[in-house]
Amino acid sequence: MFIKILSLPFTHMKVLLINGSPHDNGNTFLALNEVAQSLNKEGVETEIVGIGKRAIQGCIACGWCSRMGKCTFNDDLYYKIWRAVKDGIDGLVVGSPVYYGGPNGSLCALLDRVFYSLGQELQYKPAASVVVCRRGGASAAFDRLNKYFTISKMPVVSSQYWNMAYGMNQGEVTKDEEGMQTMRTLGQNMAWMIKRLNIEEEGHPTAESPEWTNFIR
Repeated sequence: MFIKILSLPFTHMKVLLINGSPHDNGNTFLALNEVAQSLNKEGVETEIVGIGKRAIQGCIACGWCSRMGKCTFNDDLYYKIWRAVKDGIDGLVVGSPVYYGGPNGSLCALLDRVFYSLGQELQYKPAASVVVCRRGGASAAFDRLNKYFTISKMPVVSSQYWNMAYGMNQGEVTKDEEGMQTMRTLGQNMAWMIKRLNIEEEGHPTAESPEWTNFIR
């Protein structure tokens, strides 16, 4: 599912939000939507892409993307995200429900492909994760998602608390007042960071040539 929250023709700032729940309008979407509305109020365009209920192909380590710049499995969901990143985004937010103390496995299968094939384009883009759970596992899921950003040279945006909200049945997350406030603060902080990091590529740090050290040589 591809949802356009707001289109602002006079701004070039845009944040992509990925709803990692199979429920298009569930609690994860509602948490992300709170972030999106906060970004909109700061003049930042937002789009939410939902992963839906279909099976998602994981990475098979074929190396195709390193040669061609795109995953060999060019399914519609992957292509929507690939196209959005290629067209230019200024920030990324990834949201997920908590399954067994971690993010949705389908979401991780998608993110493995996205980050492996679009790592260069995502560098230095502010990023944040959002997790929704019934009771426990939020911190572990939050940590797992943030690892995609910290390995990709993406500044991680903070809020007033860890970006988590609580709810079981559809709509319950909106009753978590602290959680919703955390989402709004996250949107404000991301807009603030984007506006201050909106510089040309020559303003980025000069990267060293990567050193690959394997445990077995």
